[in-house]
Amino acid sequence: ERGRRLRFASTLPALLAAGEVDKTIDPVGLHHYMTFHAVVPPPHTLLKGVKKFPAATIRVIEPDGASRERVYWRPDMTRHAEDAALTAEDWRDQVLDGLRKAVKRRMVADVPVGVLLSGGVDSSLIVGLLAELGQKDLMTFSVGFEEANGEKGDEFVYSDLIALHYGTKHHQIFVPHQRLMDALPGTIAAMSEPMVSYDNVGFYLLSQEVSKHIKVVQSGQGADEVFGGYHWYPPMVGAADPVEAYARAFFDRSHETLKTQLNGAYMSDVDVSRALVEAHFAQAGAETPVDKALRLDSQIMLVDDPVKRVDNMTMAWGLEARVPFLDHELVELAGRIPPEHKLAQGGKGVLKEAARLVVPSEVIDRKKGYFPVPALKYIQGPYLDLVREALTNQAARDRGLFDRAYLDRLFADPTGHITPLQGSELWQVAVLEMWMQQHGV
Repeated sequence: ERGRRLRFASTLPALLAAGEVDKTIDPVGLHHYMTFHAVVPPPHTLLKGVKKFPAATIRVIEPDGASRERVYWRPDMTRHAEDAALTAEDWRDQVLDGLRKAVKRRMVADVPVGVLLSGGVDSSLIVGLLAELGQKDLMTFSVGFEEANGEKGDEFVYSDLIALHYGTKHHQIFVPHQRLMDALPGTIAAMSEPMVSYDNVGFYLLSQEVSKHIKVVQSGQGADEVFGGYHWYPPMVGAADPVEAYARAFFDRSHETLKTQLNGAYMSDVDVSRALVEAHFAQAGAETPVDKALRLDSQIMLVDDPVKRVDNMTMAWGLEARVPFLDHELVELAGRIPPEHKLAQGGKGVLKEAARLVVPSEVIDRKKGYFPVPALKYIQGPYLDLVREALTNQAARDRGLFDRAYLDRLFADPTGHITPLQGSELWQVAVLEMWMQQHGV
């Protein structure tokens, strides 16, 4: 907003491209990026001149400039009295029925619908339900990368198992180091805001390949945030200080540590990221610490990380990704389910039980996997050269975001600085700087 003018767009770079934007770094947005795993919650962005519109909100602007907002939907995490008698099997059956409806709704298209198949329980379940619902000539797509530092870069053994079981037209995409390196500029350009997750480039390259075959896919995003699949939920059970338990498990660094890493001019005076969690946890409508964490993650983190990531990378190639686990009726159902059913079996217990009625158990009873891109977690060789150049060139020096001694520590031991969520600190700061340089900030 500038005076009596308002410009809006679906991505921040679109507003930057049109000019007349205050590109001053917002210390609050920067604090969130560095602390809240690169998530910058609304209304903030990394720039003072651009605000972000909250999810599920309508704003009405009158001709005289007056405006009002209304939140039209929010997940309810409270228990319903009529649900008290429901058993684990009852919840399992309701979840399977709700997901079946959600997948069926997202089959409606003028073109064939495929699946981004990681081989995990979420995407495998979507494939199984599509097959059950009679989807013909189902195409599935998986991506994998070269290993680095002894860490494997693919989960093809599981995606191949599902593809074979259902007889899908499966496409396995292997990305060697050079192709990964070549794709990084395009990946960063496609980000509506800087995003730290390694699998951005995975989704970018996967979408490039998928778009050659089909234009609509279903994807498993949201299952972990809705059904309790992440490792930081169990420690929340009975936590005396839920905010501290959440921050200890999720935050990339503490406020005190951040003071030693940022240039003081860019440092927020107060711990705004912790204050955000405190305010969110204090809202009515979530009874237990686990419910509070699930609500925060589904309303804030999910919107500005997994969903935005997949949306940005698929749309970069004209591909539409649909997310059945975020069907609003399924999310409302999940909010009613007691936490113990979600946290069972190492997480997503109720969803895993539903999956047992559909897909092979081998993809259910395995260690939880992530989209592995080890070359960006253990930055070495040409990747280290790339990020060092981005963080030490003239643009980076003029901006001076980071304490020089902190960058020197990262360069000296790039594989030794890993966040609690197993992210590379060096990659996190490098993505931020590369994104800003790419978009002329």
